[in-house]
Amino acid sequence: MAEPESTVINTDVKQKDPSEALVIAVTTRAIFNLEEEHKLYLEKGKEEYTRYQQANQDKPLSPGTAFAFIQAAQYVNEKILEGNPEEKDLFDILVLSNNSPESGVRVINSAKHYGLEISKFCFVSDEDSTKYLKSHGVKLFLSADRTDVCNALRRGVSAALVFQQEVQAPSTPLRVVFDGDAVLFSDETDQVFLEQGLEGALRYERAMEAVPIGEGPLKAFAMHLGKLRKKFSQQKSPIRTYLVTARSGRDMGIRAIKTLREWGLAIDEAFFMDGAPKGPILAQIQPHIFFDDGLHNIQGAQNVGVPSAWVPSCC
Repeated sequence: MAEPESTVINTDVKQKDPSEALVIAVTTRAIFNLEEEHKLYLEKGKEEYTRYQQANQDKPLSPGTAFAFIQAAQYVNEKILEGNPEEKDLFDILVLSNNSPESGVRVINSAKHYGLEISKFCFVSDEDSTKYLKSHGVKLFLSADRTDVCNALRRGVSAALVFQQEVQAPSTPLRVVFDGDAVLFSDETDQVFLEQGLEGALRYERAMEAVPIGEGPLKAFAMHLGKLRKKFSQQKSPIRTYLVTARSGRDMGIRAIKTLREWGLAIDEAFFMDGAPKGPILAQIQPHIFFDDGLHNIQGAQNVGVPSAWVPSCC
C-alpha cells in the first residue's frame, strides 16, 4: 500500500477505522484561507514560502470555504457518540497537503487553535497526491486545485473543487445540498438535452421513467451520509440533506424521486427549480456546502454567501 511521504497522526483525536468511517480529505487551501500564501508560493517559490510559513507558524490561518462544513461534521460526531460512545461509523477528517512537514506546522497549529478534530495530516511530495486517497478510504475529497479534483474523480472518489470565498458560518445541524444531474445522478439526461433539446430530454425522461438514473460522481458520498442520517429520527437528526435541481417537478421530477427511492437514499427536502436561479432557495437553506456541476449555479450560490463546491464534468 502506498503511503504519503509523511503522515502526522493527531494523538489528541481518537483514530477511526477507515473501513467503517466516512473519511473526508480536505486540502489546506480548502479548509483554510491561504490565498496570500499561495500567491507568495507562485511568485517567490517553495523556499520563500516555507520560510514564511515557518516564521508565522504560531499565527492561526483564517477559516476557508470548507471550514464550517468540517466543524459541522464534527458536531455530528458528537451527537452520534452521545447516543453510542462505541460507535465507529463517524466522520473522519484528514488533511492532504503538498506542503513539506516543515511548512505544514502552521496548518497543524491552526487546526488545534480552532479545536478541529483532524485525525491525520498527510504531507505528500508527489505531484499527484490523489493516488493516496483510496489507501486512506477517502469517500469525499475537497480541493482548491482543479487538477487534483479531476484526478480524484478519475480514480472513482467523490470530489469537488472549492473556491475561496467569504463564508458566514451557518449554525448546526449539518446541511448539505446536492444538485441532481451530473452530481448525484449521471449526466445521461444532460447529454440528451444537448443533442436533442428540451423536447428530446422530456421524451427520454418519459420513456425511462421506470428506470433509475445512473450513478453520479457524488452518489457514494451521499449514500454514506444518508447512512449516518438514519441513526437519528428526522426530528432529532444533526444532518439535513437537500436536492436542488434544475429539473422541473412536473415533467422530470418523478424519475429523480423514484431513483432516490430505489437507492434507499432519503432526502429531507427536494426543490425542482425548472431552470430558475438556485441562489434564493440556497440563501434560505443556508447549507454548509452546496455541490453543483454548473459554474453559473456556483456563482449564484457564492453571491448569497453559500459555501460552494464545483463538480466538474469536463475533466
